Amino acid sequence: MGLKSSSERYGTMIVAMHWLTALLMIGLFATGFRAANTADPAAKAAILRIHVPIAVAVITLTLLRIGWWWGVDRKPGPIAGSPRWQEHTARAIHILFYVFIIGMTASGIGMIALSGAAPIIFGGEGALLPDFWKYPPRVPHGFGARLLLAFIALHASAALYHQFIRRDHLLRRMWFSR
Repeated sequence: MGLKSSSERYGTMIVAMHWLTALLMIGLFATGFRAANTADPAAKAAILRIHVPIAVAVITLTLLRIGWWWGVDRKPGPIAGSPRWQEHTARAIHILFYVFIIGMTASGIGMIALSGAAPIIFGGEGALLPDFWKYPPRVPHGFGARLLLAFIALHASAALYHQFIRRDHLLRRMWFSR
């Protein structure tokens, strides 16, 4: 398996970015929903000290992935026998992933910037976090997280459908191989 994708499968670079992003997204959802449901300001700040660097890693990987597709690599061709509407839906979902990840990053930065929470999160022991609900980016951040989670569920369901119902070995294309 080469660094770049072939016409049949994804290359090592994109596979690594995909699965690392997937693992980091689990951490983002876990810390994000936990922070949103934590009343204790010190505990919330501690959770956000984990959440924000994970978010930085995800947006960095996402931008690298976009750059990789634009400048270095090409995606494999469609799975043989897939209906055209599935290919279009898959492409739309992938684009929406990028849009939502960029939007979630922007709304997260907006909340921290507007609220002045950065010094509290990253070093202000004893200071109280602001009520993020008072800042406009909070609503799209929370809604976007839930919508992104729904897209991930759709994405995973489609991959499992291909693997176990259609048996076209779609998951093999997005895994490390010899």
